Amino acid sequence: MIKPEMIIFDYGHTLLYEPGFDAKRCEEAAYPYIISNPRKLSIEQIYEHVQRMFGQFKTQRDSGIEIHEWQFMRLVYEYLGIQFSISYEELEEIEWNAASEGAVMPYAEEMLDYLNENGIRTAVISNIGWSGNALTNRVNRLLPRNKFEFVMASSDYVIRKPNKMLFEIALKKTGLPAEQVWYCGDSMENDVIGAHSAGMYSVLYEGDTPEEINPYRHQNDGLTADFEYLHIHDWREMVKVLKEL
Repeated sequence: MIKPEMIIFDYGHTLLYEPGFDAKRCEEAAYPYIISNPRKLSIEQIYEHVQRMFGQFKTQRDSGIEIHEWQFMRLVYEYLGIQFSISYEELEEIEWNAASEGAVMPYAEEMLDYLNENGIRTAVISNIGWSGNALTNRVNRLLPRNKFEFVMASSDYVIRKPNKMLFEIALKKTGLPAEQVWYCGDSMENDVIGAHSAGMYSVLYEGDTPEEINPYRHQNDGLTADFEYLHIHDWREMVKVLKEL
């Protein structure tokens, strides 16, 4: 283990989480912006269509293909004949913030402050359908002191972690050799094994946020790795490790 020049982070249940996420609130927030609804569908009916159609893509996402939220919105809403007074870009952020405003993982801000103060560069790669712009806006809103050099959303690249191409693209952005970059996330498969496949040093972060307020927390189900990685449960642990290097 060598002290990193840069640390790249996952988003969900790593830096931030989404307490009380409720997908139905997306449709409730979008409804006032509808200007054409020829079938006079209710919020509940639209929500049922959205959930059913999203379910049809589960196999593709499970196989490592990402669905972009704008494309999905266009598919569903135009199929239903629904038009809005605002762009899909605007609608995306309205819907996501309605589903959950988001919250900061314990000690994430303090950990990032330490990295900033000590000249350790930072960035983000996330498996997420929301766009990179929406993800960047959310990260900046909730972590205003961050100095992330880039924020990558899988939706902008078609593929999902653990595909090593995402990590290799990130390395090109950093201009650093892989051995000088750490990657931190809460998924053994997507983050630890995925980053290792690109030559990065991996950190498995399994924080203690209660499951009931973060239903999308990864369950690693005993997955292990046959290589060295750092396993922590509190961001203060990583700061301590860095101070000792």
